[in-house]
Amino acid sequence: MVEAGDERFARRGVRLVLKRDDLIHPELIGNKWRKLTPNLDAAAGRTLVTFGGAYSNHLRATAAAGRLLRQPTVGVVRGQELADRPLNPSLARCAADGMRLHFVDRSTYRHKTEPRTLAGILRATGAEDAYVVPEGGSNVLAVRGCRALGEELRDEDGIEVAALACGTGGTLAGMAAGLAPGQRALGVPVLRGGFLDAGTTALQTAAFGARRGNWSLDDRFHFGGYARTTAELDAFAEDFEQRHGLPVERLYVAKMLYGLVALAEEGAFPRGTTVAAVITGAPFPAPGTGPQAASR
Repeated sequence: MVEAGDERFARRGVRLVLKRDDLIHPELIGNKWRKLTPNLDAAAGRTLVTFGGAYSNHLRATAAAGRLLRQPTVGVVRGQELADRPLNPSLARCAADGMRLHFVDRSTYRHKTEPRTLAGILRATGAEDAYVVPEGGSNVLAVRGCRALGEELRDEDGIEVAALACGTGGTLAGMAAGLAPGQRALGVPVLRGGFLDAGTTALQTAAFGARRGNWSLDDRFHFGGYARTTAELDAFAEDFEQRHGLPVERLYVAKMLYGLVALAEEGAFPRGTTVAAVITGAPFPAPGTGPQAASR
């Protein structure tokens, strides 16, 4: 946990601390480590098949895990049109780590969770006996794995609000379940649509039998939707980096931090509140190695 002195919070009587989950592992960063570890145990060495977009953080983490554990991995990538193009840096990293990439058209990808479509994908990849991890890595095992994040924050002195960026809702579902009574979780969705409340509730119900913990979502800070950024968000992230010496991942972390500053300025946090911002990821490529891009 890192103290983050910031006058934008201090003048409102709010204390900001950073939960540096991005430092858990150099390649299985933050919530990816928490989500993948229980699924890797369940896979018991079988091939892992999972899903993502062309710049997927989750695909990269799964590929890295496969290399580290010498376990075969298959990444089903959204966009058949990408099959005949040079691999972008994110997919090139996956391939370098030994992941076999399988591109599907967007219609097939939308139906990937339907049994018939999934069976066809597994046949096409020659991985009928594979262990399947959903897009973003959010399933029951992942949610239970992320409960440890809330339990760690439960033990930190004085934290009343724990905030993080949300893609599929799995990390929020687990973290909220692990927090102490009196603490609350705040999720900042990076996708448009307002669907994450139902999705997070469904994940908690599947993992724990019911909705757990005190949590809420603020849908105002997606900056146009998934994988979208603006000049305003980039300027904010650069300023935050200079203030705190923290490389800020743009598509998740920057949106959450921007939201917290906006909420503090709105007076959403009572004076005396300690807010923990969970840093769930790091920029890719690393600063100075090329343009940043990511997808869940």
